[in-house]
Amino acid sequence: MRSGPESFDHPDVRTLADAQQAEMRGLYSGEADIGPARDAAMFVEPDGVFLVVRDDDGAAVACGGIARFDDERAELKRMYVVPEQRGRGLGRRVLVDLEAEAHRLGYRSLVLETGDRQPEALGLYESSGYERIPCYPPYDSRAPSLCFEKRLPPLE
Repeated sequence: MRSGPESFDHPDVRTLADAQQAEMRGLYSGEADIGPARDAAMFVEPDGVFLVVRDDDGAAVACGGIARFDDERAELKRMYVVPEQRGRGLGRRVLVDLEAEAHRLGYRSLVLETGDRQPEALGLYESSGYERIPCYPPYDSRAPSLCFEKRLPPLE
């Protein structure tokens, strides 16, 4: 397996992001992300990055991105692992790599929104040091939303 940055516009990335949103619609009665539209420019340095894990055959099997939230924080977006690759640590790998990218880009912390029907995601974030925070707009008006933040190590 190899991972690295890729354009959010790449067809393989769009396939993963679309699959992630379809899964969310299935879990949340037809509702997926209620946040602003996602476009490739959000995931381009210096504001963000989008990472993709590819298997040995080159198939895209996991992804996630960070985008500028404010001057000090990035928001974690579109974390996804294809179902047949789950349970192999790929989500944690993407998360660790995105935290390193956020640190490199100068962010002091990461925020994220996830839902209350995603126990695996909740377990990953909580075991990785993310702490619950009050939900931010537009998620503050969405009952199943749970928001988290993790402070990154100080910049040297």
